[in-house]
Amino acid sequence: MKLQDLLKNIDVIEIKGEQDINVTGVFTDSRKATPGSVFIALKGVQVDGHLYIKNALELGAKVILHENKIDTSNEGITYIKVKDSADAAGKIATHWYGDPSNNLKLVGVTGTNGKTTTATLLYEMFRKLGYKVGLLSTVANYIDGKVYHATHTTPDPISLNEMLKNMVDAGCEYAFMEVSSHAIHQKRISGLKFEGGIFTNLTQDHLDYHKTMGEYLKAKKAFFDQLPDTAFALTNIDDKNGLVMLQNTKAKTSTYSVHSLADFKARIIEKHFDGTAIEINGKELQVQFVGVFNVYNLLAVYGATMLLGQSSEEALLVLSTLKPVSGRFETIRSSQGFTAIVDYAHTPDALTNVLEAIHEVLEGNGRVITVVGCGGNRDKTKRPIMAREAVRLSDQVILTSDNPRYEEPQAIINDMADGLNSEQLKKALLIVEREQAIKTACALAKAGDVILIAGKGHEDYQDVKGVKHHFDDKEIVKNIFGE
Repeated sequence: MKLQDLLKNIDVIEIKGEQDINVTGVFTDSRKATPGSVFIALKGVQVDGHLYIKNALELGAKVILHENKIDTSNEGITYIKVKDSADAAGKIATHWYGDPSNNLKLVGVTGTNGKTTTATLLYEMFRKLGYKVGLLSTVANYIDGKVYHATHTTPDPISLNEMLKNMVDAGCEYAFMEVSSHAIHQKRISGLKFEGGIFTNLTQDHLDYHKTMGEYLKAKKAFFDQLPDTAFALTNIDDKNGLVMLQNTKAKTSTYSVHSLADFKARIIEKHFDGTAIEINGKELQVQFVGVFNVYNLLAVYGATMLLGQSSEEALLVLSTLKPVSGRFETIRSSQGFTAIVDYAHTPDALTNVLEAIHEVLEGNGRVITVVGCGGNRDKTKRPIMAREAVRLSDQVILTSDNPRYEEPQAIINDMADGLNSEQLKKALLIVEREQAIKTACALAKAGDVILIAGKGHEDYQDVKGVKHHFDDKEIVKNIFGE
């Protein structure tokens, strides 16, 4: 591709060197640079790409796109100074891969909790409606049924556009993706054309990155502010920030709710561990999901399906056949009459939602035993809150290791326990080894009890000191249950 074509719509400050040249590739990782390629130096959170320009040049890069002041003395190299490398990277990646989001109906889902479930169920919905569909999610990426490993909730702009191009090449008409606050703030979605955006909720998370809830809210809202007037913006108005998301959007706005008047309204009729009887816009159906939080996810799915022009009758029929996403309120029954639930809940609000859903079904018949930890090198302020919520809504709590990363597991558990007073501590056991914690919970359980194993859900590893060791909560439970 010609360099001039690649630079369309880019806010260029200065170009030094030859412009009428062909480029062979576009990279933000200097290690992947190839002869004749463009290297985009990004100011990352932990690493500044400007420090790796020399590496990219050694591998043959011919164009350096940068925002910092750098040495531009190398002969035969084209240097392009821009206002914002991150914004440019997204737009350049879109051009390089032939603007794939323009050839798809792309819908983004953002919020603290429910992104994975909502995006995945939309993918399942549209496949069952007969379409070829793509999915970009925390659990996995899919192109018309073919699975690809996911490393981030929202990939970097080059990987992202490459995946979208592959979806177009595979004949996909629709694509659904989780849009994380990090991705919005780091402009990884810059240059993409969205058909619609969905807001699930906003509760405490990622304060290690955003520092304040105000900044976290601003990042989420920026996604809706950038939607075009051809798109839809669907928001949960039962969340106090739901309408904030719509304040400056040009998109056509719609709402969903369980408690208020809305375009898409649900009512819960009956709850049990195998599912819930609900009513959506006056039509009754049985769904295979538990908990009010899942009713919101299903409402978002139904609302988006309607806004994408599908039939209400067909959508409701498919909705009743959909199953929970891996590691989201996944139920495993023991032969001794108690139940284990494995869930990804790793924020205070998500943990509260899952525990309240369990109580709604139990109605006081049976105890709740919760196994929970917190991730290392992440928002430390939520640790004591997680412990307090677990104790408040459980009969017994076991604080344990999650993904400690580069922190000591015991130190993380101590941070959690610091949130408990002497009375609350009587309900808590501190067991560092996660497998031992799960075994202890199972040993304490009696017929009719429910064990919640929270925090890791679909993950099949434990991240310790930079090494991912195989560890699967569901596998551990099934082994204990003798399955």
